[in-house]
Amino acid sequence: MIKEGPFQSRYDAPTMWLHWLTAVLVVGQWIGAKTIDYWPRGYLRVDARSMHITFGLILVLVFIARVAWRLGPRRKLPAAESGFWGNVARAMHWLLYVLIACTLLLGITLMTIRGDSYFGLFALPSVGAAASQLRPTIAELHDLCATTLLIIAGFHASVGVLHPYIFGSNVLNRMWPRIAK
Repeated sequence: MIKEGPFQSRYDAPTMWLHWLTAVLVVGQWIGAKTIDYWPRGYLRVDARSMHITFGLILVLVFIARVAWRLGPRRKLPAAESGFWGNVARAMHWLLYVLIACTLLLGITLMTIRGDSYFGLFALPSVGAAASQLRPTIAELHDLCATTLLIIAGFHASVGVLHPYIFGSNVLNRMWPRIAK
């Protein structure tokens, strides 16, 4: 049986939109990054990388908006769980934010080291040859953070879906948009 109470409270629309837009962008970016090298060298690969850069910059803006909204006027709900599990949930959310920030910063750093062509229209500014020695390390860290983010986000989503069976509360309804009837 699902418990009633504060679990039935819902987040406001901007919080939900920013949450789900972040989720879609993170998954899409990870898939895009893993498939860039399958495109043939030349224009198609440049376009694939340019799309990854574009959506990465969109994710930067969404992330900034999300953090600003979270610190600002959003609807603040009581914690779904208290005690140990409430602390685990808070730590999980902070970890997700840190991983998103690290992945984005490493992506921007990698972009400036490479000096990528943007849809063949112009080359992005490059910090120079001296930084190019860092490229493999930055690329590995970017990939590691992105993959860790995806795994942790998958765990986060799984716990939300399984919450009624584990804790007896339907916490997913707090973030799930209502469907008009």
